[in-house]
Amino acid sequence: MMVIVNYGVGNLKSISKALETVGASVVVTQNPDKIKSASGVVFPGVGAFRSAIERLNAMKDVIDSLEVPILGICLGMQLFATESTEGGLHKGLDYIPGKVVRFPPSVGKVPHMGWNTLEIIKETEILEGIESGEFVYFVHSYYMQTDDEFVISKTDYGIDFPSGIERENYFGFQFHPEKSGKIGLRILENFVSIVRR
Repeated sequence: MMVIVNYGVGNLKSISKALETVGASVVVTQNPDKIKSASGVVFPGVGAFRSAIERLNAMKDVIDSLEVPILGICLGMQLFATESTEGGLHKGLDYIPGKVVRFPPSVGKVPHMGWNTLEIIKETEILEGIESGEFVYFVHSYYMQTDDEFVISKTDYGIDFPSGIERENYFGFQFHPEKSGKIGLRILENFVSIVRR
């Protein structure tokens, strides 16, 4: 059973439907026992860092103990970071060393919203079948700064930023696979395959 963790953000239905489309059995919950028994976990994302991390901190012992594959989408990926500057300085889950910062004014329009391309940095199972130049869908004003060793894809929006990250059982995407057509579905299908290994 795949669990989508409900920590008060939007977009739960679309990610749930997309995962079901690629063959996953999905439950949306904040129940610690269900999260503990999951075969894979998804941190969805449309919302504010502070309110999401406050809810997650209430079940941090459960989340910290997970050894199954975990996928963070948009805000969900940012929650993996050490800290975020959104709405003040807040500690993240610190699963992937990094800092979440706002795009500088020099990039132009913020939020970064719409279709943009991926540059694949590392060949990895979750990006199997995905090539550089593929378009995916973004909606975000903040991005994660992290070490190159964790970056599997980058995207250019005035600056290069990590659009995909991976560390051990943690996978994160700044874009929304569930809104990215067949490319996004392939990535979710790859995640489901990793979960079923």
